[in-house]
Amino acid sequence: MTSEDSDIKKQIREYLIDEGILRTPIPDSEDKIEFGFRFVFPPGPKGHLMVVFKPKNKDLIIINAGTQISPHHVEALNSLGQEKKLKFFMELRKLFLLRDVFFRIDIQNHRYEISDQFFLKPDYKIPKDKLFSSIRKVFNCTAYSNILLNEFCHPDEVGKFKDFDSESDFSLYS
Repeated sequence: MTSEDSDIKKQIREYLIDEGILRTPIPDSEDKIEFGFRFVFPPGPKGHLMVVFKPKNKDLIIINAGTQISPHHVEALNSLGQEKKLKFFMELRKLFLLRDVFFRIDIQNHRYEISDQFFLKPDYKIPKDKLFSSIRKVFNCTAYSNILLNEFCHPDEVGKFKDFDSESDFSLYS
């Protein structure tokens, strides 16, 4: 790892610690990544597990979140029929394209992955707001995809969800 990579690693680690969201480092991979961290965003019980990493020999940082659809929701999606199920995944694809994120959708295994990336400046400094803007972008896509999944799987119960109670805000400091 170069000294620039070490500085970037230290900087990202400090940002995640400052906000109380750092969980564990990702073991360095000899051929794939320089460094990476697992974190939960936003902090607290409603946070989503995400990762941030720097690929080997690339001047960019990637923020990533994966979602495995729960067995309960898989059953509900399958009960809708193939056409409606594919419509859900098409709506996801449209969302991700509109939000300008990278994504992988695995319909057979009922999972998807959302990523954002940004290139490093020549001075190898990462503004904190740049990192957290990217984290929020990926998280918001994940949160919206969960809302969309509930709308597809439980259309008659949309008004009954407690998504907007006093515990549903996603403020970093709540």
